[in-house]
Amino acid sequence: MPVPNISLYSRRRRRNSIAMTLSIGATLFGLAWLVLILAVLLWKGFSGLSLAVFTEMTPPPGSAGGLLNPIVGSLLLTTLAVLIGTPIGILAGTYMAEYGRHDRLTTVVRFINDILLSAPSIVIGLFIYEIMVYPMGHFSGWAGAVALAVIVIPVVVRTTEDMLLLVPDTLREAAASIGLPRSLMIGRIAYRAARAGMVTGVLLAIARITGETAPLMFTALNNQFWSLNLNAPIASLPAVIFQFALSPYKEWQQLAWTGALIITLAVLTLSITARILAAPRKST
Repeated sequence: MPVPNISLYSRRRRRNSIAMTLSIGATLFGLAWLVLILAVLLWKGFSGLSLAVFTEMTPPPGSAGGLLNPIVGSLLLTTLAVLIGTPIGILAGTYMAEYGRHDRLTTVVRFINDILLSAPSIVIGLFIYEIMVYPMGHFSGWAGAVALAVIVIPVVVRTTEDMLLLVPDTLREAAASIGLPRSLMIGRIAYRAARAGMVTGVLLAIARITGETAPLMFTALNNQFWSLNLNAPIASLPAVIFQFALSPYKEWQQLAWTGALIITLAVLTLSITARILAAPRKST
């Protein structure tokens, strides 16, 4: 029977202990900063939270007011972006998973989609500025919605394709065996089986665009006043936070903290909802 090498085991235990200590230390270091940032955000955000924030317009310099117009503007831009980007993303993901699973075009589209997923949002804003804002001669809410839709599309494409690929092929074969057309099979079987995951992808896309500032600065710009005209600059919460946070006025700075808190809570709610929908369900 071979004699165990005690010194070798001791070195391995020491290395493992050092690696575990460094890993735990790095984790605690990162979590400490995260807790500190959230604590400051909650402290300063809740201190300015009131009914006036949701009922009054953005104030002039040195005055008190609220965030009604940027909140409504952000909801409008986000809704339009989802309405534009979600159908395109679902259709592209459906083609990649159901019709062209082994086509070369699918490989190309998947590669481009992966690039868009990691593309800086400011680049997307500059692109939409060149193709929409500059030819139109002015900033507009439509340009802001399109810029956000470009960010939505790759997220929805990836989640739609992945969820449809998880649907067992036996379900498709069973539908084909009774003569069901492929379009009906996708709509009545594949979509129903992948519905929770597809909705999760849409929610994640909404969470992704909720706090985007750079694309809106190049497209929708901002508006100090109440306006629902999508052919003109329109207010948005991220742009107002950026403007107010850099201002020397304490009232604006307080509204910036409160706006940041609202966006953080919205993203947190969407993320929790997405995780709940994506969680595996136990069969009863």
